[in-house]
Amino acid sequence: MNFLAHIYLSFGDDEITIGNFIADSIRGNKYKHLPNRIQQGILLHREIDTYTDAHPIAKLSSKRLHQNYSHYSMVIVDIFYDHFLAKNWKQYSDTPLDIYVDQFYNLLEDNFTILPEGTKRMIPYMISDNWLLNYAKLEGISKVLNGMNRRTNNKSKMNFAIMDLEKHYDAFEVEFTSFFNELVGFSKQKYTSICEY
Repeated sequence: MNFLAHIYLSFGDDEITIGNFIADSIRGNKYKHLPNRIQQGILLHREIDTYTDAHPIAKLSSKRLHQNYSHYSMVIVDIFYDHFLAKNWKQYSDTPLDIYVDQFYNLLEDNFTILPEGTKRMIPYMISDNWLLNYAKLEGISKVLNGMNRRTNNKSKMNFAIMDLEKHYDAFEVEFTSFFNELVGFSKQKYTSICEY
């Protein structure tokens, strides 16, 4: 899953949220210096990713993209799924998305010193372009895909995936909805087991 889903699947727990958010910037066990709850958030993130990559519904979404994008297809699915989470946000949270996102940005700024260097470099762009709120719009997703393509030196061709999203929009949305309901249940269980005090 992508940023918004990982934040949401931290269940309002600030330190878990930070760990869940920064986990992609942490290699192996290079997190042992961080506070315990942030470490637990990193482990929760990894459990979520493992579950997602192995899930038959996420694999079905990925298969639709594989011919054009090969091993990047699951990365694209993660971005698509964040779009549907943002677009249908009212089904998942009573807090409006713009307020929820602002609260998260404030959390990052309050804990800036503890964040990995790569995350620190990314945050100003994330906030100024309001990535998380703009996931709800196709234009926002297109911008993300263009940025990801640039980071692969245009090898991934991910910038074209917006056309796949538009072409198969309803199918991707149905798959997201079915999958995400299961993912929330799984994540709550893992949150309870990993993050016990």
